[in-house]
Amino acid sequence: MTENHHRPASLTDLFVSFTLLALQGFGGVLAVVQREMVERKRWLTQEEFIEDWAVAQVMPGPNVVNLSLMIGDRYFGLRGAMTALAGILTVPLLLVLCLAVLHSHYANHPGVAGALRGMAAVAAGLIAATGIKLAAALRNHPLPGWFSAVAAVLCVAMLVVFKVPLAWTLLLLGGTCVGLTYRILKTRSLKAATP
Repeated sequence: MTENHHRPASLTDLFVSFTLLALQGFGGVLAVVQREMVERKRWLTQEEFIEDWAVAQVMPGPNVVNLSLMIGDRYFGLRGAMTALAGILTVPLLLVLCLAVLHSHYANHPGVAGALRGMAAVAAGLIAATGIKLAAALRNHPLPGWFSAVAAVLCVAMLVVFKVPLAWTLLLLGGTCVGLTYRILKTRSLKAATP
């Protein structure tokens, strides 16, 4: 590992880090996860984060839970995966149960409804800002930048405008991008191997 690449000190560090990460992730955790794992803790490089996040998104289940399993496994094997999973789920589960009880009593209050609508706007802003931040890592991607931009716009159009189900969008666009990236990397490795 390089000087700028760290690892969790222990299983306790892993548990506490993912618990704190989960507690910061109201309304969407992508921005928080990227900042914590790449910028603060430096457990992952930006490229590793993007690769792991892409895998976490295609796997069934919540993205951040999948990512916690992968990071825990990377550093401590199965014990690390289970510890990270417990960290990401335990305290937030207890908080959500308490909030559900409170919400059932105060859901019809206009102030509560307005606050929830406001938080949705903030969450959308966080996701957009993180997407822009992550786009910088595409400079090192084998696909040309213009192609990545077209794929991103096409993805949004398929999901928002044409209402194509996420599974089909991932299969069509993701499959195309994976196939093209594979071809480019294979061609590069063949060129590098030939004297």
